[in-house]
Amino acid sequence: MKVLIVEDDPLHRSYLLEAVCAALPECDKVIEAGNGVEGERLARDHKSAHVVMDLQMNARNGIEAARTIWKERPDTRILFWSNYSDEAYVRGVSRIVPDGAAYGYVLKSASDERLRLALRSIFVEAQCVIDREVRGMQQKSLGQVRGFSDSEYEILVDIALGLTDRTIARRRGLSIRSVQNRLQQLYEKLDVYQMSVEDSDEGRFNLRARAVTVALLRKLLNYSALERAEAELAEWLRSH
Repeated sequence: MKVLIVEDDPLHRSYLLEAVCAALPECDKVIEAGNGVEGERLARDHKSAHVVMDLQMNARNGIEAARTIWKERPDTRILFWSNYSDEAYVRGVSRIVPDGAAYGYVLKSASDERLRLALRSIFVEAQCVIDREVRGMQQKSLGQVRGFSDSEYEILVDIALGLTDRTIARRRGLSIRSVQNRLQQLYEKLDVYQMSVEDSDEGRFNLRARAVTVALLRKLLNYSALERAEAELAEWLRSH
């Protein structure tokens, strides 16, 4: 058995190495990657390797890396090991998991024994292991956001960031009309009245729209998820 560890923190990577060796005596090779890009490359080079993946990393996050790995090898068993259980990550993982895949989502706050049990359950017994707190967020997401689709959720985040219709369309690869139709559906679901605000051809932020919606949306979206969304937006703005 081969296991690939994808973790950008050297101390956490060392801890995972010890955990893998303790939980999986049948593992004869452990490969280490310091970011998602390197993880994708090593997963490609070591086709039979199972993967332990951090979610928040520089260069490429765990969701993006796992999406690529699963696209190339859908039977890969992946354990996501993360500090975060908020909705953005829970939804991100849920929408990329291939049908029938054995995977896990364990928090870094979990005990040593919990992590070792998850490693054996996923990599040896092909079971799915999801921490209770993550399961709770999945259920909370369905209750609070009232069944929003992933595309609606993404635009909901864009609204909370204060983006104009035109910028949302550019960022998501949609027509302005499609964005406006989705926004109208969201307003109806949320029972929110949206002020009429003209989008400037150059403006990227609709400040009055932000003032109307952010207070409500911050109650629906985990605050740390919005902080990371703002960081991702900053990266997108730099490249566009």
